[in-house]
Amino acid sequence: MQIAFRTHDLGVKGAEAAVEKLHQSGIDAVQLVAYKFIDEIPYKPNALTAQNSEELGRTLKEGGITVGLIGAYFNPVHSNKEKVANCKAVFKDYLKYSKLLGCNIVGSETGSFNDDKWTYNPLNRTEEALETVIETFTELADYAKSVGAYIGMEGAAGHVCWNVETLKRAIDGVNRDNVKVIFDIYNYLDETNHSRYLEILDEGLKTFAGKIVVFHLKDYIMQDGKVKQVPPGKGLFDYPAILKRIKAYDKNAVLVLEGTTGENIVPCTEYVRKIWEQV
Repeated sequence: MQIAFRTHDLGVKGAEAAVEKLHQSGIDAVQLVAYKFIDEIPYKPNALTAQNSEELGRTLKEGGITVGLIGAYFNPVHSNKEKVANCKAVFKDYLKYSKLLGCNIVGSETGSFNDDKWTYNPLNRTEEALETVIETFTELADYAKSVGAYIGMEGAAGHVCWNVETLKRAIDGVNRDNVKVIFDIYNYLDETNHSRYLEILDEGLKTFAGKIVVFHLKDYIMQDGKVKQVPPGKGLFDYPAILKRIKAYDKNAVLVLEGTTGENIVPCTEYVRKIWEQV
């Protein structure tokens, strides 16, 4: 098992600073989102190059840091089609240089018709939306295969792939053997189903058997009738039950404490690691 953090959740800028922060925190793995913590690599086509990819990958490797996933998240159903085209170009850049960065999997969620808000819109749950996602990720999967890489797809309640079933439909529609899954229980929760989170986890583990490459770990509380994210161990999740299931699925699982920042980094890492050793 590896506990990882998104590079931009570390609260520092630059690869060397990130490695130092990881060492201080007792962490040796990351979900790499270069454009969010390296100012010299903005989110635009051709900003990522062989040279800066090699430099970044080397700095992480020499620092003993492994990369569990590369993030290049974008909204495939955004109303601005020029923006979508640019985002796909960026995603392909990350696929092209993924091995230099230290990982051959680049991931994204499936987007929302609310554009930059990434929240629920009734249009998200239409066949047209799903077909757009399938078409987009088929293109990306085919490009990924040409450069020896994989794509990762992640569902969320407010997005087009809003439950395990719709994400499976999308993956089946893409129908490529280089499509993997990023699984986040919290993402699938809303005020109608949050108490069934273990059922959703069980469904995901069964449905995506052999495909899940990363688990995102969060926690939640109910606030004003809505699901609100909190760090692992600070909410309602039964973490021994969750981690026991994940450990049975994959004893070498990559666990990304997504959104855990600041003073919560070290205690949440210790909390998850301790429970993992006990279950």
